[in-house]
Amino acid sequence: MPIRMAFLGPKGTYGERAAKEMIRLEQISDAELVPCTGLRSVVDHVADGRCEAAVVPVENSVEGGVTASLDALWSHPDLCIRRALVLPIRHALLSSGSIESVTEVLSHPQALAQCSGWLATHLPQALQLPTTSTAEAARMVKGSRFRAAIADRSVGELQGLEELAFPVNDVVGNRTRFLLLHRGERLRGGQLASLAFSLHRNAPGALIEALQAIAGLGLNMSRIESRPSKRELGEYVFFVDVELPTSGADVVLTKLQTLLSPLCEHLADFGAYPSSEFN
Repeated sequence: MPIRMAFLGPKGTYGERAAKEMIRLEQISDAELVPCTGLRSVVDHVADGRCEAAVVPVENSVEGGVTASLDALWSHPDLCIRRALVLPIRHALLSSGSIESVTEVLSHPQALAQCSGWLATHLPQALQLPTTSTAEAARMVKGSRFRAAIADRSVGELQGLEELAFPVNDVVGNRTRFLLLHRGERLRGGQLASLAFSLHRNAPGALIEALQAIAGLGLNMSRIESRPSKRELGEYVFFVDVELPTSGADVVLTKLQTLLSPLCEHLADFGAYPSSEFN
């Protein structure tokens, strides 16, 4: 049976490209890619067993954390991260018409934000319309003379669209980090480990205590991000990535959980994992 891997569809998204790279890195010989509508659906597919794995974006170098992925992870603390992959993101403006006729630009909200400066300069009057994915935007503009999509340039070839401009992202070094999610046993070795936690109390010094536990073990915290708990105003969930030592990572992670557990109302351990970068 092939390993079913969910990703944000349809075909042609950056998520599909990341999924194919994950398959190569994990040396999976037989895989079936399953396109999903919406990031929550991608995570749900692996959480409820419809797929054995899922690939989701978690962080962009320009726009920061991908909140839909973070919220979905917090809802499924039984999931684990098996690998991270950083992909360069180079957007193109695609259409069936000319750039002079474009009055609407469609794309995923993250992509629109990553190209906001270019759009303000070159298409200041165009209406920006969010879609579920960049590839879906390309599908929706096919055949339209006044609509354009921001997507990977390869999608233009797939949909038969003209490439009106490339690249249109504001930052040359635009990159997105994707995670490979699984159910089952967590890895205890790798370059990084990810945890998420909520605190027992919203009081001065409560977060510092948790951060001091990390610092006290000599761990470098490569990312921290907060999300509303969705229970009450001012209550947050914190997502943390820490860099692990080359040896003894399992022991360090066990110590860290022991130190954090008394301080946290909920503590989610997503495991340790390797991280790769694709150019």
